[in-house]
Amino acid sequence: MIKKVILGLRPACPVGRPADALNCTFLVFLTIVTVLFHKKINSASLLISLYLVLFLIQTVLIYIKDRGGFFRFTYDLIFPTISILAIFDSLERLVHYINPKDIDPLLIRLDYVIFNGHPTVMIENIMVPFLTDILQVAYSSYYFLPVTLGIVLKFRKEDSAFDRSLFLIMLCFYISYIGYMLMPAIGPRYTINHLQNIDLKGLLIAQPLQELLNRLEGIKRDAFPSGHTGVALTVLYLAFRFEKRLFRIFLPFVTALIISTVYCRYHYVVDVIAGILLALITIFMGEMYYGYREKRVNINS
Repeated sequence: MIKKVILGLRPACPVGRPADALNCTFLVFLTIVTVLFHKKINSASLLISLYLVLFLIQTVLIYIKDRGGFFRFTYDLIFPTISILAIFDSLERLVHYINPKDIDPLLIRLDYVIFNGHPTVMIENIMVPFLTDILQVAYSSYYFLPVTLGIVLKFRKEDSAFDRSLFLIMLCFYISYIGYMLMPAIGPRYTINHLQNIDLKGLLIAQPLQELLNRLEGIKRDAFPSGHTGVALTVLYLAFRFEKRLFRIFLPFVTALIISTVYCRYHYVVDVIAGILLALITIFMGEMYYGYREKRVNINS
């Protein structure tokens, strides 16, 4: 069944990379969801326009990428980044309208059952401003890890590894987005903030970064699963596979990032566990697809 779903990605887009087909398919999926729920979504026409424009740009880039230079760089790195971020930003106008019941109460109970308390409150015992600064920076590094991996792979002209990595990273993002739609949650910084005994304060960096992320991300009900955990682990796996030196650089950042998701009150611990499962599912599905694809190429060649 999983193989049929994955193989079904190809027809959604003109000839291009697997990542192109995935992106087009997800845009079609979001468009269909928006049309089906348009009476509940205040910005339905705006969202549909966004998804169609992204689809059109993706299609055009597939045909003009071979002109090289700026067109190739846009196709490889700029547009995938913009598409992922634009779709993520659109979730604020989508998720709560198609699924208005947040699952935070369930996640809070699960955390409490596992730890006999609220982890974000319990962790206050080790909070110091310097550590808060470090972990807030680590949390923010999430936005640079995939881009850094992509730039290094393209610089080394490892096109096959780049295409594979782009597909897996994009797959991880989009599975997490589906998770937000099915199981919306806003996270402990909003739901149990009244239980915290001390404010989360850093020395110099933490608060400006928190304010910047709050402005950029808004409230998208994107706590479960932890996309930060899932994407970071997927990038770490790909770095280990294709760029061992980069893996050694990424490892401490990803470790601190995962810790920061709870320390900085963005996620429940069960979100992080779900994020680990998200990475495993992404790697399994992505590698299964590429294994099948390589066999097809070998048979046809």
